[in-house]
Amino acid sequence: MMGLLNDLEANGQAVWLDFVDRTFLAEGGLKKLVDEDGLSGVTSNPSIFEKAMGQGDAYDESLAAYDREHPDAATIDRYEALAIEDIKAAADTLRPVYDRLNGKDGYVSLEVSPYISDDTDATISEAAKLWGLVDKPNLMIKIPGTPAGGPAIATSISSGININVTLLFGIEAYKTVALAYVAGLEKRLADGQPIDRIASVASFFVSRIDTAIDKKIDDLGSGEAKALRGKIAIANAKMAYQWYLDFLKTDRWRALAAKGAMPQRLLWASTGTKDPAYSDVLYLDTLIGADTVNTVPPKTLDAFRDHGTVAETLTADIDDAKHVLAEAGRLGLDLNGVTDRLVEEGVASFAKAFDALLASIAKKQPAAA
Repeated sequence: MMGLLNDLEANGQAVWLDFVDRTFLAEGGLKKLVDEDGLSGVTSNPSIFEKAMGQGDAYDESLAAYDREHPDAATIDRYEALAIEDIKAAADTLRPVYDRLNGKDGYVSLEVSPYISDDTDATISEAAKLWGLVDKPNLMIKIPGTPAGGPAIATSISSGININVTLLFGIEAYKTVALAYVAGLEKRLADGQPIDRIASVASFFVSRIDTAIDKKIDDLGSGEAKALRGKIAIANAKMAYQWYLDFLKTDRWRALAAKGAMPQRLLWASTGTKDPAYSDVLYLDTLIGADTVNTVPPKTLDAFRDHGTVAETLTADIDDAKHVLAEAGRLGLDLNGVTDRLVEEGVASFAKAFDALLASIAKKQPAAA
């Protein structure tokens, strides 16, 4: 039976699950979503793995087996061994989607360490290492859209590695990584390599923007400020998509498309609603558009299946989106400053989750000990 999530796919938007967990994978939870809801991807991050691995005993047997073979392994290597098992399992579940769509979807994402977000060379090296360890064509390596991330994205793409650019909040940062993707494809072409199976998404975070901006709005307290509540993140995303549509019309992109290049799709991330005053499907209902992805936590996925609304909303009311952003500027809400700070906070949050994750794994002593 076709449902609302299937309808999103029919409208050109892919739905990915922002969640991975060993028990969920083993019990067929992911396969059920793929088969019944048309789910076509999975994202992971340090926070997700911290919740999955840091609680319960689902990973203990696998970790003990790894420890017996590698009694002196560092904690981070023990983590990677567990994470890679989950990522491989998810990739195998999604492989039929990848094959059916000729590489246009069916991806699972694995993030580089948040500790190296400001180190281009280390990011390039780790992306290549993780790519080789997982060894699945439907893997994407997640690289944050920091200043150091841009060159790492271009180099990784030119090396044939699929990239999910994460922690994007501002439109200028998005443009930078979009052009880094293009530069990587151009370098790959110049090296005589094919580009028709290279995929990338640009993960544009949504709800965190409203959470931060709404606090500023509440501090202002004026009626004209309050009229912008819950609207700025959506307007920001809509204008990013307008830039994407315009870029696809350029000669630079058309030259790559003629060689089989796939567009770097915009992916809406952080789509779980933080403010209870808003609809729990706000960031799904309002951001539906062709050749995009919405990566959704399980609770929000269930909510949309129950009471979401499917319509082409991403290209609607563009003049209103421009007005919202202009008003935000006029009122001094400093969207650029907020988005810059959110990148820093996002990296710090993932690093904190990674600290907790490694600490929980360190407590599980190697079997040889």
